Amino acid sequence: MKYGVNIPEKGALDLVSLGALVHRLDPGVVPFRKATECKIHVSGGEYNVAANLADCFRLKTGIVTAIVDYPIGHLIEERVRAMGVKLIAKRFKHNGVNGPNHAIVYSDRGYGVRPPVVFYNRSNEAGALLKPGDFNWDEVFAGGVRWFHSGGIFASLSETTGQLIIEAMQAAKKQGAVVSFDLNFRQKLWDVWGGQDKAQSVMRQIVRLVDVLVGNEEDLQKGLGLKGPDVAAASSLDPSAFFAMMDQVVKDYPNVKVVATTLREVLSANRHRWSAVAWINGKTYQAPTCELDVYDRVGGGDGFAAGFFYGMLTGEEPEQALRLGWAHGALLTTFPGDTTMATLEEVRAFAKGGSARIQR
Repeated sequence: MKYGVNIPEKGALDLVSLGALVHRLDPGVVPFRKATECKIHVSGGEYNVAANLADCFRLKTGIVTAIVDYPIGHLIEERVRAMGVKLIAKRFKHNGVNGPNHAIVYSDRGYGVRPPVVFYNRSNEAGALLKPGDFNWDEVFAGGVRWFHSGGIFASLSETTGQLIIEAMQAAKKQGAVVSFDLNFRQKLWDVWGGQDKAQSVMRQIVRLVDVLVGNEEDLQKGLGLKGPDVAAASSLDPSAFFAMMDQVVKDYPNVKVVATTLREVLSANRHRWSAVAWINGKTYQAPTCELDVYDRVGGGDGFAAGFFYGMLTGEEPEQALRLGWAHGALLTTFPGDTTMATLEEVRAFAKGGSARIQR
């Protein structure tokens, strides 16, 4: 119980995530208005954690989601299996005209002083149609699941997705799994159907069931309505604003035993300072600060979460778990796409203070 939570030692799956699967179109450093070609990355804030844990950290994971029976759905399904993630899906037929669809995320990488740009087409998204009752959780958790994860992006998609998260978390806790949630507050997504007030109403219900919370001080303020320091006035690498909010987190959500987040100072689109912090069962921890040459920043936070969860699942000491998350998140920004291409050995080496010297 070094983390204040009881992590099951065994299970048919180490982690199951619940969330929507999307495809991201990436024209690289070219802005979309001038783009002539794109790469396709399969993604999803909740899925990325499961994929990273399976591919890099060699754990057994699954994703509970929606899949549409059309070529984009087939592409997504193939990529999920290639990452080693078990697919547990409600399937939808595409009508050949307007869906249901897998959402499109458009994201150019920016360059230097030109920042990355992200926008969406989530029209008639299959993931947003998911609702309580769509899954048999006794079957999903058959044989035991050690950890259940979801996030604020999935919660933001519709009136029903947040309620599905609550149903799933209740079932996960009943069978003994640790429950985690990444606040991942996205103003654009909530504004479509309810805004910040709705976001707080939904996420407060969810967080009352959570053991491990991922989110920075801005997520805590905007997503949960907690009062805290002016985040705009604080240094992005200064953890004091984050730690200052933990008393209120504990007061309002005594069930939460772990809160963690990345710290990032953006010097340019391609150069970031990077660190991470965690509040674990009343104690505070901070990872080192390093400078990153960023190839693709999307997914770095999910990379951090996966490494941090891995450390907890494998019984590492809290400081080492935080370092593993910090190291994996950093490495993930050096690859194209939203999911990992790192190896466990690379993560452990960087967590120890490894360098970019050539390996022969």
